[in-house]
Amino acid sequence: MNESLRKKEQELSKMSPFEIKNELIKLAKKDARKSTDQFLNAGRGNPDWIATAPRQAFFLLGQWALQECERTFKEDPGIAGMPESEGSMKRLQHFLMVNSTLPGALLLHEAIEYCLNVLKLDGDSLAYEWAEGIIGDEYPTPVRMLELSEKIVKAYMAKEMGNNAPGFGKEYDLFATEGGTAAMCYIFDSLQANHLVNAHDKIALMTPIFTPYLEIPELNRYEFEVVNIEANELDAEGFHLWQYPDSELNKLKDPEIKLLCLVNPSNPPSYKLSDHCLRKIVEIVKNDNPNLMIVTDDVYGTFAKDFRSLMYELPQNTLCVYSFSKYFGATGWRLAVIALAKENIYNRLIEAQPEIQKKDLYNRYRSLTPNPSGISFIDRLVADSRSVALNHTAGLSTPQQIQMVMFALMCLVDKENIYKNKMQEMMHERLSSLWNAAGMKLIPDERRVGYYSEIDIMVWGRQEYGEDFCDWLKANYQPLDIVLRLASETSVVLLNGSGFAGPDWSVRASLANLSKKDYELIGKAIRKIIQTYHQEYLEYNKSR
Repeated sequence: MNESLRKKEQELSKMSPFEIKNELIKLAKKDARKSTDQFLNAGRGNPDWIATAPRQAFFLLGQWALQECERTFKEDPGIAGMPESEGSMKRLQHFLMVNSTLPGALLLHEAIEYCLNVLKLDGDSLAYEWAEGIIGDEYPTPVRMLELSEKIVKAYMAKEMGNNAPGFGKEYDLFATEGGTAAMCYIFDSLQANHLVNAHDKIALMTPIFTPYLEIPELNRYEFEVVNIEANELDAEGFHLWQYPDSELNKLKDPEIKLLCLVNPSNPPSYKLSDHCLRKIVEIVKNDNPNLMIVTDDVYGTFAKDFRSLMYELPQNTLCVYSFSKYFGATGWRLAVIALAKENIYNRLIEAQPEIQKKDLYNRYRSLTPNPSGISFIDRLVADSRSVALNHTAGLSTPQQIQMVMFALMCLVDKENIYKNKMQEMMHERLSSLWNAAGMKLIPDERRVGYYSEIDIMVWGRQEYGEDFCDWLKANYQPLDIVLRLASETSVVLLNGSGFAGPDWSVRASLANLSKKDYELIGKAIRKIIQTYHQEYLEYNKSR
């Protein structure tokens, strides 16, 4: 092994893969400068596309909203009033008729028709919320989420997370947050603040999983005891299915496990839970661990066919986090929601706490209401997001909420799922390009989403070169060696799968941020490195 790489591995081995990525980028760029290789970063999953129609609608709506403000009064230098509700929908519809050829006008027209005729929203109330929201002239009210925006996003969640289940979403509350990142922070903080999960309690993680779910429980303020539920199911040929055998799921029968966290579809394998796994989890919760709290991070659900969230299967137990960032190419917007059923175990568990904890929570929330014990858990999340004392200024900024609504409405009026089908097709084309170029066998699986791909080098090496080669590789190199070699020798950046609690010798490629041709080059680079290992293995055997 190259000594400089060995030293680099030792320095990086305890870091998060997202922090390792920065070092890999430096290596890859350095190699690209001194060779003909193209720098290709398939580390972080930031999309290389944007959804244009909802952005066009947003900016056109903003022009109308400014006109609404100037209706009230307009003075120099550039001062206007605030929008008015009465007659606002007729004025918006007239504006769209006059500007019908402008980008965004068609979507706004269709969105209005959907809101009025399907959701039965009041026209002036809708137009006024959009005008005030996009202008951003008022604090978010209600602080959890704007009233009509919540109803629209509920309908979107019903379609995308509930697979169009009848009536789904009506009995849910939504909390709009600054991306999935903020949602994660708020949830962990409120679970602990409300004594639902305390230091040293057991929690379960369905692995491999997005690294913060691994790293947050280790922080001093939490110190949870973590039980990994491993997706280690293999087929008859030894290929990963990235599903959870009953032997792993049965760990959840332990009533000492208070919280389960999962990403569905998974990150990085990028597979949705099988129907069997869903049924098994439901069965365990109902029969063995009815108070199990579940946090499901479903950001990639829109890339899956016929997706059904645990939010639908176990509504009373499940907090759902959904982010708009990946599907719409909107990571910079920071848009997400937390969804929780109105009837839920979180409220019941708080009510059942001993008096000493109830007194602590009474004191925590007493500045909000004469009856602090009656505050629902999702409203506690909102208050905790602003250290309780600033609850009155909580909430996602209103322009962000209106852009979220435009994203949701684009999909709600897309009856043929044209956008969804294109997204899914693009992901699978890139996935096939990567695996075909690498010369690896890609097993057909309808549960595969393909936003990421986790490649287990040991499975591939065993199929190509045999068990002895794999034993030699493990004995002579550390798992980080492959991502370091890819960066330093081919200018390709991938993340180490071990950082996601995946197989030690796995690598994780994002399929969201490069072209189909680029993934072909990455596949060839992976194959080149494996062949280099194999050549070293052959030379080693010759020298024995």
